[in-house]
Amino acid sequence: MLLPSSLRSLLVVIPAFGLAAGFALPLFGGSTWQALCWAIFTIPVLLSLLVEIVTSLRRGEVGLDIVAALSMTAALAANEELAAIVVALMYSGGQYLEAYAEGRARQEMTAILARVPRTALRERDDALEEVGLDEIVPGDRLLVRQGDVIPVDGSVADGVAVLDQSALTGEPVPVRRGIGEEVMSGSTNAGDAFDLLASHHAAESTYAGIVRLVEAAQRSKAPMSRLADRFAILFLGVTVLISGLAAFWAGDPVRAVAVLVVATPCPLILAMPVAIVSGLSRAARHGILIKGGKAIEALAQVYSLVIDKTGTLTDGRAKIISINVVDNICTDQLLRIAASLDQASKHIIAQTIVAEAQRRGLRLATPSEVVETSGEGICGVVENSKAVVGGIRFVKSKVAVAAEPAEKVASIAGAVIVAVGIDGKLAGEIVLADELRAGTQVLLNNLRKLGVQRIILATGDRREVAEAISRGLEIDAVRCELTPDQKVLIVLTERKNGPVMMVGDGVNDAPALAAADIGVAMGARGAAASAEAADVVLLVDHLDRLVPAIQIARRTRMIALESVFAGIGLSLLGMIAAAAGYLTPVQGALLQEAIDVAVILNALRALGERGEALEYENRH
Repeated sequence: MLLPSSLRSLLVVIPAFGLAAGFALPLFGGSTWQALCWAIFTIPVLLSLLVEIVTSLRRGEVGLDIVAALSMTAALAANEELAAIVVALMYSGGQYLEAYAEGRARQEMTAILARVPRTALRERDDALEEVGLDEIVPGDRLLVRQGDVIPVDGSVADGVAVLDQSALTGEPVPVRRGIGEEVMSGSTNAGDAFDLLASHHAAESTYAGIVRLVEAAQRSKAPMSRLADRFAILFLGVTVLISGLAAFWAGDPVRAVAVLVVATPCPLILAMPVAIVSGLSRAARHGILIKGGKAIEALAQVYSLVIDKTGTLTDGRAKIISINVVDNICTDQLLRIAASLDQASKHIIAQTIVAEAQRRGLRLATPSEVVETSGEGICGVVENSKAVVGGIRFVKSKVAVAAEPAEKVASIAGAVIVAVGIDGKLAGEIVLADELRAGTQVLLNNLRKLGVQRIILATGDRREVAEAISRGLEIDAVRCELTPDQKVLIVLTERKNGPVMMVGDGVNDAPALAAADIGVAMGARGAAASAEAADVVLLVDHLDRLVPAIQIARRTRMIALESVFAGIGLSLLGMIAAAAGYLTPVQGALLQEAIDVAVILNALRALGERGEALEYENRH
């Protein structure tokens, strides 16, 4: 358990002052008080440590802080006050160093919280007013100045947005967004000022979701992974055994004290959390939020991947792939009329049509006499023309079919066809489909290179849709028409082969994400239930982040193990030397501190740039 920073600092100052005071006393004729001085200034650190140990034991946790307490107590009992205060100083200094290292490692995650905007400039009644984020509602028009962080999700209403998304995606190259295109909150305006049309409340926006996830991760228990737990009790037993044998065979309790001192504090206390938090920070720099040490360990050993389709393997948002018209109307005119009418609908397909018209720069009219039939279509008047937009059967029931669209499109599995009628006649069709994410095959190949042996597509969609999407991809099995509990069953079945990673984004994926060894949720804009259930959240909807996530996890685990095994090996050698009488308690304390510094510096290597070579390989 890490203490508050002010108390940690005080616990370093107390033994440091006591050690210096003890050495100064003989200069003023106080030699007889030297040992007592060292003992007195050791006691605050020892009492603080005992409180931590009792607190941990009440939670059912046995930690290696017990070795530190034993060594200080044994040193005082053996009248080795100098060794006791050196151990106290080294232990408190080690705790302070660990806190400093964790603070440095958490910088990337802390930076996410530091960038949260507090206010925004809203345009109202031909004037600008500065308002709090909680006052912004969908439909508000905001002015985003150069250098501002985008406060809410929305779209460009006027101007061209040049956005720095590096804090969210890890990509240093700014992106451009034109009128009608979506803008993600948390991005920084790297260009000229532009107008933003808010589409969400601040609390519902992408960046707010990211902030909530980061805050939850930082409130969670410090990530001392299961690896450390496996070694803690064993090392404690070995330490006590060696110290006991040294005292028994040599008949000298000072040797037992020296053994305990060399083992304090063990690198397990320091190296593991520092390496893991360094890995978490490195992942956050790539737009990947990993929820603790257990998740890092599982991610580093993935054998099977179970992946959802909609919103994961595909974009999850229908795109217009074709517009088919009758002879007397052009495609842009058909789209403009359909989009003008669809402005009055909140349906996701209607919003997609409106967004595409805005992207093409088409001037939209204000519809009137609008009547919407839920789930079927919408009717109204656009520029004195009666228009109807919706499903084929709905539109054909409202208009005469004088001619079919001029061009027929081959059947596409999962495609949605929106018919458009104008002035009582069928004018054309707009074809939309949820397409496969770009670079999916390259991603799957890279996952194979990283050792993922099995890839299974698990979706609730129809068989023909699932097979059409997966055609040509290196997928071992396709499971379709699944309910949430059937997805869980697939995850549990795959576990017989090895650790399973489940990737999804919807509420229906949450049970499977929770059941998997490592659950990965797609983007902070995905369902809250999936983000809560997942062990890893990709902060942006880029599936290729799976590659650096696995690479970072593996490198972090390797560095943590290196630090632990090297530290334990050096500690054991020092303990044997102390048991044989080659090290005094004071020399043992200094040796152990040198070991601790070495393993912490090694653990901080997890912050480094190596290990993500495949991240953007052939990404596009």
